[in-house]
Amino acid sequence: MVPGVAYFLVFHYGAFIGNAVAFKEYVPFDGLWASPWVGLENFDRMFGDPDFWHATWNTLFLAVLQLVFFFPVPLGLALLLHSLTSDLTRRFVQSVVYLPHFLSWVIVVALFQQVLADTGLLNSVLGQAGLHSVDIIGNPDAYPALVVAQVVWKDAGWGTIIFLAALMQVDEQQYEAAAIDGAGPLRRFWHVTLPAIRPVVILLLIMRLGDILSVGFEQMLLQRQSVGPEAGEVLDTFVFWQGIVGGDTGYAAAAGLFKGVVGAILVFAANKVAHRLGEQGVYK
Repeated sequence: MVPGVAYFLVFHYGAFIGNAVAFKEYVPFDGLWASPWVGLENFDRMFGDPDFWHATWNTLFLAVLQLVFFFPVPLGLALLLHSLTSDLTRRFVQSVVYLPHFLSWVIVVALFQQVLADTGLLNSVLGQAGLHSVDIIGNPDAYPALVVAQVVWKDAGWGTIIFLAALMQVDEQQYEAAAIDGAGPLRRFWHVTLPAIRPVVILLLIMRLGDILSVGFEQMLLQRQSVGPEAGEVLDTFVFWQGIVGGDTGYAAAAGLFKGVVGAILVFAANKVAHRLGEQGVYK
C-alpha cells in the first residue's frame, strides 16, 4: 500500500498547499511565500469574467449530457453481457468493448477525425455516392454529441466491469423463484437485479457527481481549435490557457479551486441523499 498512499499524500493532499496561489499575485521568481497576498481579488475578477461563466456553462452542459447518456450505457452493456449463456462469448465481447479504454485521447480523437473530418472516410463515401458532405468535426452544434459519442466508445466497456462484478453477486435462486412466481424479464430486473446492484449504482453516481466539472481535459484541448472557444472551452481548458499559456497563475488557481469546492459540495450532498435512501454511499 505504500506506493499508493505516497501518491495520494504527495500529489493530492500535499498539493493543497498550492491552493494558496489563488489568494496571491503569484510571481514564479519570488516563489509561493514571497508573492504578494491579494486576498479575494482573483475570485472577484473571476466571478466578473464572462469568459469564466461561459466555460462553466459549457462544462455543466457537457457534464449533464455525459451523465444522462453515458452513465446508463455501462449498466445496459453489463446486463446484456450477463444474460449471455456462453462464457467464451461473454469474455470475447467484454474484451473487445473495453479495449478502447487503453487508447490515449490523442489516438481516439485522431480516429474520429479520420472518419468524420471533411476529408475523412464518411465524406469520401458520401462523395462517391453523389451526396453532400457533412461537417461534424468542425461543427460547433454537433460538438456536444461528438464528445459524448467519443466518451461512450472509449470508456463504456471499461465501466461494465464494475457492474458485471455486482451482477455476479446476485443469487440465481432469486431469479428462479421470481420466474416460478410468474415474473417476466422486466419484473425480474426491477425486483431482483436492480435492488441488488443499487448500492453500486449510487456509489458510482456519487463519485461521478464529484467529478462532474472534469469533463476530460485532453479530449477538450485536442478539439478546442476545431470548433473554437465558444463551443470547446471548458473549465479545465480555461485554467490551462489562463495559467499555463497566459501566465496568470493566481487567476487560474482561483478557477481550479472553485471547481474543486463545487465538486466537494456535490459529493457531500449526494452522499447525504444516499443516506436518506438507506444506502451507505461513499462513507457512513
